[in-house]
Amino acid sequence: MSKENVNDLVKFLLPFPDSVKTAALWLREFVWDLYPETNELIYDNYNALAFGWSPTDKAGDVFCSVAVFSKHVNFGFNRGSEIPDKQKVLLGEASLYRYIKVIDKDNFPEEYIKHLLEMAYENSVSRLKPVKKVIKGETIVKMISPVKRRPL
Repeated sequence: MSKENVNDLVKFLLPFPDSVKTAALWLREFVWDLYPETNELIYDNYNALAFGWSPTDKAGDVFCSVAVFSKHVNFGFNRGSEIPDKQKVLLGEASLYRYIKVIDKDNFPEEYIKHLLEMAYENSVSRLKPVKKVIKGETIVKMISPVKRRPL
């Protein structure tokens, strides 16, 4: 699968409101356009639908992600505490993860997030370990949870 194969993600997004679907799919295009050689990893979890981009097929290498909730989408950086956020737009108190809440495209600081993405990507690549098989530009469904605690 690749960027063009969006069937699984669209199916996973069906229970969500149209505004949330639109924001999630726009963010997907935003990242794919900037990082076409990375891989999209999809997790249809019990509490949220999440998808992120990684230079490998490993979740630990994900540099940014989208978490879909019933009223909004979080666009986050898995090691966001390690990148400088000079404009202080990122939320989160965890040791690593930082995010911005996205309700629609209009409230998204696109140029600033591109800058943060560059740093997050470089941070991810700098941490990579040698791999046996290089995977590039794929969409990979990593998990589908049979039980959901979110919109059905």
